[in-house]
Amino acid sequence: MIEEYQTYKVGIRRQTRQVNVGGILIGGNAPISVQTMTKTKTSDVAATVAQIKQVADAGCDIVRVTVNDKEAADAIGDIVKLSPIPVVADIHFNHIFALKSIEANVAKVRINPGNIGSKDRIQEVLNAAKKKNIPMRIGVNSGSLEEDILQKHGYPTAEALFESAMRHVGICEEFDFKDIIISVKSTDVKLMIEANRLIAQRTDIPLHLGVTEAGTTKIGTIKSAVGIGTLLAEGIGDTIRVSLTDSPVKEIEVGKEILRSLSLATRNVELIACPTCGRLEVDLFGIMKQLEEKLTGVKKSIKIAVLGCIVNGPGEASEADIGIAAGKGVAILYRKGKVIKKVKEEEIVSAILEEVEKFHLPTRMIIPHQT
Repeated sequence: MIEEYQTYKVGIRRQTRQVNVGGILIGGNAPISVQTMTKTKTSDVAATVAQIKQVADAGCDIVRVTVNDKEAADAIGDIVKLSPIPVVADIHFNHIFALKSIEANVAKVRINPGNIGSKDRIQEVLNAAKKKNIPMRIGVNSGSLEEDILQKHGYPTAEALFESAMRHVGICEEFDFKDIIISVKSTDVKLMIEANRLIAQRTDIPLHLGVTEAGTTKIGTIKSAVGIGTLLAEGIGDTIRVSLTDSPVKEIEVGKEILRSLSLATRNVELIACPTCGRLEVDLFGIMKQLEEKLTGVKKSIKIAVLGCIVNGPGEASEADIGIAAGKGVAILYRKGKVIKKVKEEEIVSAILEEVEKFHLPTRMIIPHQT
């Protein structure tokens, strides 16, 4: 079960087995998907579905929903039917909730097989999931490691997290269940990075990346960008979730920005602007504010550069899909490096929006989910 995968090399996308989560492929050469988790009471179907639709509009690929009590288990079926994106059931300890979620056709179950009781219960859940081609995500957290593993290692270490994950993988493989994704998370960014590196080096199982309990928006964004970004830059990671004490929409926005910063996202507008200095001769702050507002929700892979002076402006603007080099109340509009026309300062926003409207890309292919 544990071996060195010699095909893994730092900086090259790690090749893994592929898992189908409700039509979204995880692993292999599939795009890195972005996930979040609802923060409503699952028993409130209307509120939960409304929040799922909000994150879907923000670009979320997969959403996780807690199934932590009987009311949530009764509601999950309706949520799955009404959700525009694949729903993952988050289960802890209760195998009945897992079975009800599988019966409701969730796209994936997040569960640790070793925590749901006897081997008969484990086998019942795994057989039900296997019958419907529903994968499992094994989730290991440094704050909830098994007691014997903690005693062995003294405290949460990368090896301890790895050992815990492999214990649960071993249980699945004992029952010939291999449709698995692993996540090993910690509030300690360095520990999270080291643990994921171990799994990447020793298995071909897809990895879900995240820094757990990352904190408020400012601190959580920084910690997530460092932890998730470091691993993605090394070719490690197949799907991500940014955990923030904020709305799930904000989690999606940060997650997508991490991907864009590494050229791993191809679905949204990327706005670039100069930092400004004494050479600025147009209202760049006002222009960028308008563009951010008007381009929110546009799902096109477009790089837009707006530069406010003649020193670096022409060169940098010409490198973008759509570029503006401005000075003294006028600007040159570029498209793919070619000068299109000269526009007045007050026409910059409308000129860019017109170019965005003309810009077309093929949509992402969705693979049907077998049930």
